[in-house]
Amino acid sequence: MKESFWTYLDSLIQSAELVIDRPKGSSHPRYLSVVYPVDYGYLKGTSSGDGNELDVWRGSLTEERLDAVVCTVDLLKRDVEVKLLLGCTENEKATICNFHNDSESMAAILLKRSVT
Repeated sequence: MKESFWTYLDSLIQSAELVIDRPKGSSHPRYLSVVYPVDYGYLKGTSSGDGNELDVWRGSLTEERLDAVVCTVDLLKRDVEVKLLLGCTENEKATICNFHNDSESMAAILLKRSVT
């Protein structure tokens, strides 16, 4: 994957405010049985394919470095999204990917940034 992809995302992240509106352990507002395993939010003032702001998972590492994205396909919403992973451990990355794959209508793939 071209490094410019990651560099452009880094620039977008640095120019926007991260808002965590669903802290780790909180429930989804409409689906109360869905509990977020890691902090989840968005980059204020951005936009993604679904018309909302760009989604972000923020892990427990102190350095909030972007080193992965999750690409999701949701058949119910009929959309595809990219979600940024900031400061996530390897275990958190796997948990996030599994979170999006734990559905009959959604699938996800994790794309990791190469270490340079």
